[in-house]
Amino acid sequence: MAATWTFAVARDDLGRTTLVDGEIPPLHDGEALLRVDRVGLTANNVTYAVLGESFRYWEFFPGGPRGLGPEWGLPPLWGFAEVTASTVAGVEVGQRVYGYLPPAGHLVVRPERVDATGFRDGAAHRAELPSPYNAYRATTGDPAYRADQEDLLILFRPLFFTSFMLADQVADNGFYGADTLVVSSASSKTAYAAAFELHGRGPRLIGLTSPGNVDFTRSLGCYDEVRTYDQAAELDRVPTVYLDLSGAPATRTALRSHLGDHLVRDIAVGLTNKVPNAEAAGEVFFAPNQMGKRRRDWGRDGLDARFADAWHRFAAVAAGWLDVQAGAGPEDLRKAWLEVFEGRTPPRAGQIIHL
Repeated sequence: MAATWTFAVARDDLGRTTLVDGEIPPLHDGEALLRVDRVGLTANNVTYAVLGESFRYWEFFPGGPRGLGPEWGLPPLWGFAEVTASTVAGVEVGQRVYGYLPPAGHLVVRPERVDATGFRDGAAHRAELPSPYNAYRATTGDPAYRADQEDLLILFRPLFFTSFMLADQVADNGFYGADTLVVSSASSKTAYAAAFELHGRGPRLIGLTSPGNVDFTRSLGCYDEVRTYDQAAELDRVPTVYLDLSGAPATRTALRSHLGDHLVRDIAVGLTNKVPNAEAAGEVFFAPNQMGKRRRDWGRDGLDARFADAWHRFAAVAAGWLDVQAGAGPEDLRKAWLEVFEGRTPPRAGQIIHL
């Protein structure tokens, strides 16, 4: 058998990691083998691990490497992979796909619903998991794909999907009648991509961030105003929606105390500081729910077209907001994970690992 490797983290201590060598299992009928080629690491991947139990993210790539117990997990990554072997018609060797990948050298998938856009992994253990994460888009059938934007797609596309659907949900609900939208962790990619979609469409948009990120966040031009967290209690007392991407309890408490009934919505959108905030928030945003609604409203092709149009508009400017930090191999993947997990990645930086 050919050799491969797997990177794993301890589920109860995400800063504890291991790299394990292994072997690629033989393919059975109905399966294909993907070689993981290029992945990215952002705070979003840490979110998957923090919420691994409650949102079932650990279940996408279960079992872990051979020889390790159930206390170890594989945090999902986004990136590109190439088909190196296949027993499935329409899934050809050499095909390049974008999707949800393990932190490993290879992934065995069971392609279903194969067409020009790609396929879905029909593996039994993924049947009850959120369907958007099971799709593998062929680069040749993806209206959002451009070869010279692969790094941008890796770093921003999964975040931009969340941002696009968040902005769409807020607009779809008439901005909940708010005069102001307040976005925490405003310097994060998910936050400013959502702000890019929402800016100029109605309510005043205010970003909250740490003092060290104020200048960067203002330079984006996505917000009408940028404030530090300790200025949250100085906002105008008007109907306000809070889109919380930080999960910081002190910020939520300050806003609730200051705004009272003027806080018309308090929505948790993931987290960036490793503190789950779903229970404390008024509600939790889950992108696949809004995606399902829009697929019913617009159809799959209509949603794809709207997403691609929004993506191309965003990508045209986002390239100027990003400094790609490239690494190579499993050890660099481990280093990048620890940098992101420990919050040592500047907002302009994007971690790309070639495997």
